[in-house]
Amino acid sequence: MLSSSSLYAAIDLGSNSFHMLVVREIAGSIQTITRIKRKVRLAAGLDRHNRLSQEAMQRGWQCLQLFSERLQDIPPGQVRIVATATLRLATNADEFLQQAQQILGQPVQIISGEEEARLIYQGVAHTTGGPEQRLVVDIGGGSTELVAGDGAQAAHLISLPMGCVTWLERYFSNRSLTGENFAQAEQAARDIIRPVSSRLREHGWQICVGASGTVQALQEIMVTQGMDEYITLDKLLRLKKKAIQCGKLEELEIEGLTLERALVFPSGLSILLAVFQELNIDSMTLAGGALREGLVYGMLHLPVDRDVRHRTLRNLQRRYLLDSEQAQRVSQLADNFLQQVARDWQLDNRCRELLQSASLVHEIGLSIDYRHSPQHAAYLIRNSDLPGFTPAQKKLLATLLQNQSNPVDINLLSQQNALPQQQAQRLCRLLRLAIIFASRRRDDTLPAVRLRAQDEQLQVILPAGWLTQHPLRAQALEQESSWQSYVHWPLMLEEQAH
Repeated sequence: MLSSSSLYAAIDLGSNSFHMLVVREIAGSIQTITRIKRKVRLAAGLDRHNRLSQEAMQRGWQCLQLFSERLQDIPPGQVRIVATATLRLATNADEFLQQAQQILGQPVQIISGEEEARLIYQGVAHTTGGPEQRLVVDIGGGSTELVAGDGAQAAHLISLPMGCVTWLERYFSNRSLTGENFAQAEQAARDIIRPVSSRLREHGWQICVGASGTVQALQEIMVTQGMDEYITLDKLLRLKKKAIQCGKLEELEIEGLTLERALVFPSGLSILLAVFQELNIDSMTLAGGALREGLVYGMLHLPVDRDVRHRTLRNLQRRYLLDSEQAQRVSQLADNFLQQVARDWQLDNRCRELLQSASLVHEIGLSIDYRHSPQHAAYLIRNSDLPGFTPAQKKLLATLLQNQSNPVDINLLSQQNALPQQQAQRLCRLLRLAIIFASRRRDDTLPAVRLRAQDEQLQVILPAGWLTQHPLRAQALEQESSWQSYVHWPLMLEEQAH
């Protein structure tokens, strides 16, 4: 039976959507129990005097009626409800809040833009992998938050008065998607960003992450269209061109863009274009969490892990009772192989981290059944919540695990979009070899293997006499050479001369 004392809830009354997140705390980590999201478009109900219409408030109250039933099961001290940009602005916010608090039976706090930015950064820091020095961008319905920080510490907290709902009403109210509409929306956004851009650029960042629905929509579009997961200015400009070709908001059709997201997509896109151009952003990835996760982790007072991905992999090992020593053995061997061929095969640190991650959970499928364990492993990874890994990275890990043994499915490796296809194939080859060489599950049976790569040809150079002394692994390597040759990956086995 699920104990209510382990449940926590965070509710975000945003300008475009109301969100509710319910989690369970387990051994210093969180497990999502419920996510509810409703498009309320509260900001659309603001008139020119910043007064909320009765219709908009009614939409909000109806949504909160849904949330209220779920809250009855959670201790009041483990619930936090916040309101953001629209209710900061609304002159009659008190009227809305009074009824909202009566419905929910809990206080609702209107947070400042700076506090919203801080919570967003905390949510990102707890759920997003990669370098510690980061820039976080969150385009909401009524405001846009920009935060630069290092690790758990936010250095610059900036909230700007522009969002996808307010920009929709202001620059796309005629429902036309023209170059002129976009130009006006982008210029207005750039004018707002410019006064704060130097502060953020001076701080710098190693990774830029987006934590909003606009960025989520872009990820969905790129995955559907077979692009890699990195958002770039060039991709944004191409999407703007496609939107303009559609002509009208009601006729907006871009492969991968859902009907739910379409209404505010052009306005969010125009703001994101302005952010990229004013801050000279090279690329952006999707954050693993934002405001609601920041609220939850704040209630739990959990420290920010220096390596979110490591925590995730460690939790998987514990949950599925994996042999962590064997996982480490395969990981170290795969890493050794990668470092030997990294220069010739152009495998960077990003490739190294993903190969290590796949190695550390490669046996997860055994927790279901030995037969078809690679397929079970891929299913578990593809369908698990993995904080620190983007959707594209999860798909790559699943693809590597599905191809860890037996004949190679080259099509699967071409369908992932976390890495270029050639790099993904090369990681697959190294993982398969590491698993074969470590199959005795003992450190003292690992040979001193040397690898030499030239284009796609891979030479495996073994100590003299090793193949004769280890017939089972020798047979596995011969079979592996055949399987790799089937997909045009030449694999040569050699022994050093005496």
